[in-house]
Amino acid sequence: MSKFLSRHLRHRPAEIGLTLDEGGWVDVDDLLEACAQRGVVISREELELVVASNDKQRFSLVGNRIRANQGHSVSVDLGLAPVEPPTILYHGTAAALLDRIRADGLKPMGRQDVHLSSDVDTANRVGTRKGKPVVLVVQAQSMHEAGYEFRLSVNGVWLVAEVPPRFLQ
Repeated sequence: MSKFLSRHLRHRPAEIGLTLDEGGWVDVDDLLEACAQRGVVISREELELVVASNDKQRFSLVGNRIRANQGHSVSVDLGLAPVEPPTILYHGTAAALLDRIRADGLKPMGRQDVHLSSDVDTANRVGTRKGKPVVLVVQAQSMHEAGYEFRLSVNGVWLVAEVPPRFLQ
């Protein structure tokens, strides 16, 4: 259910007849109705359980509105203010991608932002999804001093437009 919701709240809302507002929010009743019309019947209680128990805290549910916290490939403004990052952050990826990353840096690859974590374990888990994991160290403070803007999502994921190769180890 979490994957289904992620797909439609982050990437393809129109596929099930939804329109996200500028902040990525959609009415819960509209979401549940759209899901049911496509054969995925979800109760309000089940939705609340998915939101509360998702290990990555992918969703926010406020009143009768829900959105994905980050990871959108559709254009949304999450309303996150720029913040100063810690000295270093981490990015998990697959070893097979290292040559391209060394040449081009980290790009959002169809999403709005590059996702970074504040701990090695999370980055390692992310990298595992794509093959043999490699954890890259991002010189976040140096990037910030060079003018790059960082934002922190409500579930602790750091967001930045890109990471040039010179800031990676």
